[in-house]
Formats: sequence, structure tokens, C-alpha cells
Amino acid sequence: MNPFGNLTTNNSSWPVLLMIYNIPPWLCMKRKYIMLSMMIACPKQPGNDIDVYLSPLIEDLRKLWVNRVDVYDANVQDTFKLRVMVFCTVNDFPPYGNLSGYSVKGHHACPICEKKNTCYIQLTHGKKTVYTRHRRFLRPNHPYQRLKKAFNGENEFQVHLNH
Repeated sequence: MNPFGNLTTNNSSWPVLLMIYNIPPWLCMKRKYIMLSMMIACPKQPGNDIDVYLSPLIEDLRKLWVNRVDVYDANVQDTFKLRVMVFCTVNDFPPYGNLSGYSVKGHHACPICEKKNTCYIQLTHGKKTVYTRHRRFLRPNHPYQRLKKAFNGENEFQVHLNH
């Protein structure tokens, strides 16, 4: 699909989905309980302008939280006051930075480790920063801490006590 008519550009589509979380876990990820609230489609990613796209949705959610809405529950055949909130967001690293305002670039950009404890390596040919040593967040004696070949060729026994 080429919505912008230019074969030389990459296009970006960002779906914004809402899920109902006050139902059993085996139901909340079913298709009929997921709502596509908006589709952001543009020639490039929205970047820092993501708030422009999301502000109408956030305003509607704010109104539903404050004012509540009478909704009919067909199961119990009664009405109730609906209240909504943003419980969590699921996204990859670049939109995480745009949504949270956290810097996701550079050598100390891991939001879990924070600046002082970030471990990284710089790839020689790709010139990318790769964050490493996340096995330290596992419980002591976790089998992954001994797996050298699956990771960087080293055992990792250091335990990070803050998490």
C-alpha cells in the first residue's frame, strides 16, 4: 500500500488501540474487546508531534474520567457509570521517548538503568549503541546468567539490587 503516491519514501502508520482491562485476562486481548480509536498515517513518523494527534483522544478520555457516562450493561441488565483511564502504553523505543519525554538516544538512554548504571557497547560497523547487561535484573542464580553463547560470550553474575 502506498497511501502518499511516492514509491521512494517510507510511510508510517501508527494504530492507536484501546483495550478493556476490567474483564478477565483471557478476554482483554481478544479482537472484539480491542478498539481502533485512531490511525495515524503520514509520510514519516509523527515524532515529537505525536501529542498533536493524541490530544483529542486524551481530552475525550479526560472527560470520561471526570464526568463519567451512563452505560447499559446487557449482562446484568442495568446501567452503570463508565470511567476510563490510560492504564499503560505499549510501544517501541522511539515513540516511548516521544510520549514520555525521556531521552532514548545516546550512551545513557536506558530508562531502566538510568544514566548512572547504563551498560552499552558501540557497534563497530553499524555505529549503533546497544544496551547490554540486562541479565543483572534477573533473580540470583537464574539459568540465563550462565548462558554465554546466547548473549555476549560472558557469564553475568552481578545482581542489580535496586530492581
